[in-house]
Amino acid sequence: MSPPFADYRAHLARLRAAALHAVDPAAAVRRALAPSDFAEAERVFVVGAGKAGVAMAQAAAEILGGRLTAGLLSVPMAPPQSPARITFVAGGHPTPTPGSLAAGRAIADLLAQARVRARDLVIALISGGGSALLELPAAGLTLDHLQTTNNLLLKSGATIAEVNTVRTQLSQIKGGGLARLAHPARVLALILSDVVGNPLHIIASGPTVPAVAARQDALAVVEQYRLTAHLPSAVLHYLATPVSQPSSLGPYPPIENRLIASNRLAGEAAAAAARELGFEAVFAGDDWQGEAREAGGNFARLVTQKAEERGGGEAGERPLCVVAGGETTVTVRGSGKGGRNQEAALAAALVIDGMPNVVVSTFATDGVDGPTDAAGAVVTGATISRARALGLDPQKYLEGNDAYSFLAALGDLIITGPTGTNVNDLMFGLAY
Repeated sequence: MSPPFADYRAHLARLRAAALHAVDPAAAVRRALAPSDFAEAERVFVVGAGKAGVAMAQAAAEILGGRLTAGLLSVPMAPPQSPARITFVAGGHPTPTPGSLAAGRAIADLLAQARVRARDLVIALISGGGSALLELPAAGLTLDHLQTTNNLLLKSGATIAEVNTVRTQLSQIKGGGLARLAHPARVLALILSDVVGNPLHIIASGPTVPAVAARQDALAVVEQYRLTAHLPSAVLHYLATPVSQPSSLGPYPPIENRLIASNRLAGEAAAAAARELGFEAVFAGDDWQGEAREAGGNFARLVTQKAEERGGGEAGERPLCVVAGGETTVTVRGSGKGGRNQEAALAAALVIDGMPNVVVSTFATDGVDGPTDAAGAVVTGATISRARALGLDPQKYLEGNDAYSFLAALGDLIITGPTGTNVNDLMFGLAY
């Protein structure tokens, strides 16, 4: 017998839990870091940045034990207690803050003062959010320049790859800059991906990956999204100035980059959990991108299409679960409050309006969707009718980029708080 429709919130909670468990940062580090990685090292340093930094560092410290010389990471919030010889600095997200700059300087100072040698090992722990959490502006630029540029990019509708292409060119620590600071020591980077397709040079703007783009590529992004007239003149001048001597930036040390967790891993774990709950589960890929409202609507149509293909839920048939992953964008035109997952959910609600026993849920795996306290939302075929009964116009809220207010009024937001990991977003579709 199919589980009752009333259980959908419990089912979604189980799927979210399974996804997060599969990409637990500490477990991922324990799987990836072996004694053989540091057996020959004279000294071992741990540096890095990201939303999963605390758990990753704690696991690394446990594995390294007395072999750990010193470490410093930038994280959203420094924990009350830190492992021995590791310091946490509170950086900013989604825009770099003075804490982000302090962290960048502190890591540079740590590696310089330690006078790292060729037989030393620098372990870089990298996860989503690292682009904003760790910063050292390029020569002639200030934190204010980077903040203004960052905010404009995030509201423009640019993809994370495009945003980070610009960020990389304006920084001394991105695009392999962190690895350069570690020269001549060997660098081992353990990377938790929050970017579709897992391109290592885009995740946290690739602090341990030599830059593959150039200043003209960043300038092309700025021009594509018509930001030229709005960016600080110092930023535009910097991007328009050719690099005269790339070698002056310094050499790279030996680098090994290891991907240790991803969105696909989380999505497949959620699908497996759905099967355990009695659903027929389909994983629809981890490459969902584009405008959030379009992706949300398309996902809802996919769920209903697959439900119809199965005969509309005949007696004795298992319920359906569709899981998809990726990261969408929002072109901000209104003055409302929300995030990409909330906007996708509101768009999905319009598609499934009036459809009985159909549920769509969106979820940011880091627990933070845009500049809000929500991680996502849950909508059903009754969401729009409930809203209209309260006098809420869903289309008006969607056009005003105000999905948070709409969904909060209905009690349909998902609020988990920061999860301590970050592997993009997930969407769940249930048809009972």
